[in-house]
Amino acid sequence: MKMPGVCEICQVNERKYRCKTCSVHYCSVVCYKKHQEQPCQPPPQPKDTGDDADKQAVEGKGNIPKKTILFSTVDTVPAEKLELLGQSEHLKNLLYNPHLRQLLKEVDSGRDGMNAIKVAMMEPLFVEFADECLRIVEPPEDEAEYRLDELVFTNRQHRR
Repeated sequence: MKMPGVCEICQVNERKYRCKTCSVHYCSVVCYKKHQEQPCQPPPQPKDTGDDADKQAVEGKGNIPKKTILFSTVDTVPAEKLELLGQSEHLKNLLYNPHLRQLLKEVDSGRDGMNAIKVAMMEPLFVEFADECLRIVEPPEDEAEYRLDELVFTNRQHRR
């Protein structure tokens, strides 16, 4: 029997971490390594209960379940604004482009996030995508504000 808050490997220390694959809680590197001696599996998915809400959300036919933001910062975008991104036909159309999807994967998997963004910002397609995301999440207060792509264009001209 597992006690709440206790490492599921050693059953002694307070749990601090969770395995990304199987969600087992552990307390230290030692316990993590012991856990990794055996291949772990994702937890079994619950049987279909006939409730299609999750399936519809994935297919874009329903509301996406709300996720709790555990560690918000001043830069955290509110969930309501993020939902607006999913409703944008312009963003959906941009994401059909395999080149943009590849750029997003490279940014997401890059070791140096800021450098990956700088490289991606050299691509007009990525700039258009980023500009549209910002326009939705932080609408300009007046039309005189600079657009992101105009700033990038200006920066490119100054480099020459």
